[in-house]
Parts: sequence; C-alpha cells; structure tokens
Amino acid sequence: MKNDKDLLIKVKQQFPLTIKRLGINGEGVGYFKKKVVFVPGALPGEEVVVEVTKAHPKFAEAIVKKVRKRSEHRVKAPCIVYEQCGGCQLQHLEYSQQLKEKRDILIQALERHTRFNIEEMDIRPTIGMDNPWHYRNKSQFQLGEDHGKVIAGMYSIDSHRLINIPECIVQQPVTNKVTNIVKQILADFRVPIYNEKTRKGIVRTIVTRVVVQTGQVQVMLVTARKELPRKEAILSEIKKRLPEVVSVMQNVNPKRTSIILGDETIHLAGDKIVEERLEEFTYELSARAFFQLNPAQTIGLYNEVKEAAALTGNEKIVDAYCGVGTIGLWLADKAGEIRGMDVIPEGIEDAKKNARKHERKNASYFTGKAEDLMPKWVKEGWRPDVVVVDPPRTGCDEKFLDTILKVKPKKFIYVSCNPSTLAKDLQMLGKKYEVEYLQPVDMFPQTAHVEVVGKLVLKN
Repeated sequence: MKNDKDLLIKVKQQFPLTIKRLGINGEGVGYFKKKVVFVPGALPGEEVVVEVTKAHPKFAEAIVKKVRKRSEHRVKAPCIVYEQCGGCQLQHLEYSQQLKEKRDILIQALERHTRFNIEEMDIRPTIGMDNPWHYRNKSQFQLGEDHGKVIAGMYSIDSHRLINIPECIVQQPVTNKVTNIVKQILADFRVPIYNEKTRKGIVRTIVTRVVVQTGQVQVMLVTARKELPRKEAILSEIKKRLPEVVSVMQNVNPKRTSIILGDETIHLAGDKIVEERLEEFTYELSARAFFQLNPAQTIGLYNEVKEAAALTGNEKIVDAYCGVGTIGLWLADKAGEIRGMDVIPEGIEDAKKNARKHERKNASYFTGKAEDLMPKWVKEGWRPDVVVVDPPRTGCDEKFLDTILKVKPKKFIYVSCNPSTLAKDLQMLGKKYEVEYLQPVDMFPQTAHVEVVGKLVLKN
C-alpha cells in the first residue's frame, strides 16, 4: 500500500500528464497521484511533460516543458505578447472549440456545485461572434518607463513587470491608436510617468473608451495627484492630432493600490459624457460609468433575456441589481410594469433619466435592496410575475434568494458572468424552481470568461 510520501508532489518535479479539460481560468487540467494539476497553455486531449511551479496539499500548478501530443484545435496565437500579457487565455485555441470549452466550463461548475441530473438539462451551445477580434470598446493601459522610453500596457501574469502593448487585437483599433498617440504626447512634453516602486511621477494610466456607433472617443488620464504639468499643451496637442477625441477627463488616484480609479474626476476638455447606442436605446456615459465592453454581443445577450422572459404585455417585472436600467428598459415595451432597484443611488438616478428619455412610463426605479423592497410590495398587493437578475461575479445575496423562494415569481431569469456562483445559486433556487434551460453567451472571445442566461420556472 502506498504511503502519503508517495503521493507528494514537489516543486521542480517533472512528469507526463494528459490534459482532461479546461479549468475556469482557461488553464489545462490533468491528474497526477490523485491530485489535480493546473497547467496554463495546455489544451484538452494533449499529452505534455510538465514541471511543478507550486505544490499545495490538494493540487499543484505546473508549466509545460514539452508537448508530446498536440490538440488538433491548437493554433498559433496571433498576438505578439500573448504569453507574457495574461489579458487573454485562449488565443491558442481555435475559436469554434473555445465555444465548446466554455459550455464545458459551465457544465463543470454545475457538476461541482449542484446535485442536478446534468445529462437531462438543456444546456445550449455557446453563442459566439462572427468576428471574435477587435470587440472591446474600452482599454485601461498602465504607464511606465523602459530604458527612458514611455510604455503603455498591462502587468505580466503573476508579476509587476509592465508589458508594452502597442496593439491589443481584442480592442477596437481606435482605442489602440488613441492610447499610442496620447502616450507619445506625454513623452514629447516630458510629463513625469508614475513609478509604482518609488511612488514618484504623475500619470499612471490612460483609459480610452470608444463609442462604437459614432467612432467618438473619450480619454481619461489617471494621475497620482491633481497637478498635471503642461496641461494646456497636452490638451491642445490631443485636439490637433486626435479629432475623434470629444471628451478628455482626469481622474486623481493618489493611493498605493491596484485599483485603477480614484474618487475624484475632473473635466478637462470637450464633453463631460459620451453617448453609446444599443439598437433604439442611447445611454449617457460619464467617464466612470460601467457599460458592457462588447456592445455587439450585449444586444444578443439582452435579446436572449427578452426571449427567456417570453412577455405578453401584462407582466409585472422586477429588475434586481438594475444598475442604470439597461436590461429592464430592453424589456419594457413588452411588459405591464417594471420596477428596478439597486443600492447605488447614482445608478438609480441614471436609470430614471434613461426611462424618461426613452418614454418608458411603465418603468420606475428605487434605491435599496430587492430583499427589502419586494416583501414590502407583496404586502401592498404587488407581486412580480418575472424577476430578472444580473448580479456581480460574487452572485446573488443569500437573503435575496430567500426572498425569491418566498415571493415565488412565475419566472426567474438569471444573467450570470460567473458559472461557479451561478451553479451555487441554482442549487438553492432548485428547491422551488425548475431550470428550463441555460444559454451560454461568449461576451469575451479569446478569454476564459463565459456569460450565461438561465431561465427558471416555478415548479407546480
């Protein structure tokens, strides 16, 4: 009989491994001595020789030393900094196969966190993009210096080494162009670039957002303090060299933190806001406002929600975690009444403004938590037929799920950006709800992220 020592895996140890599937972060997963081994860059079906980089009691992390048998779906990643950057995880996997693996990531989460009979569930093929490149409408590139030259990009995986990215191929091309020219303007005027180690310098980050419909661009410079040297000269040069830039903002973040934005935002030039359009809806976006990063797929995602809700024109709908009201407004033309809520007052103000602008008189918005507001409304005689939820990565609040189980809307539509928290929440909702189907949507091609629209119906 083997003792525990035989089952130990040590750092620097090398061994052959067959990759069984992709993990939730896009890494290859295999098994050695009854332990799971995570291998970034390895693909399902591959036979590789790996070297252990980290050994934990229950799992190990390793790197590929040699590929003995390649996956038929392996392709050459087109990005020149793909392996150092870490922003994408799946460029080396053929796109049609990425869609299949994302569905499998969802299935794995259900296997791990639920007791459903997964064989019998309706888990649909992932909805992908015709062109899975150049889709992101916003970039946030950190600044640094390399041998006296200003560089802009992202920090390398597991390190604080800044990788210069002159062209990111999942970004809309204009965001790359604007970032590069603004970077050059800062270099030309010798504006001090912030150094994380010494905490000296001024400009930390260039944030660029493009309005896909119009090509208009908003630029935000994140600075370590309020003073921006050569400010007027910088603004004049941006205006001259980048006519597409219609809004220039400054955000002040003096803290030693990996969080990009600070609390203070200053309007420098042009408009304070830009307007994004999705079909007939326009949304006013301030520099710090959240908006979906892939507008083309967002339309598809929201239409999936509408299809799942299958509205007749009479339903009472709750749009929980509603933000600026995007999903609720999308449904409003087919609903009787919509009530949205969120804990962020500014978001609720924007939601009210958006409802007025689009003449959605049947939509009203409230600051607060769904678990507090819904029971109150039920007592007053207003019970929702449909609840739509689009929570953060942490999933739904347990009290909120308890409230759903008590209020019992006929339909519950769950929009998820994290299969693990979705699965845990579905297990809890499964006490009173049937999962009619799950529809994965690829919002972030070339990465391991997967969004899911789940339709749940109340059990008889």
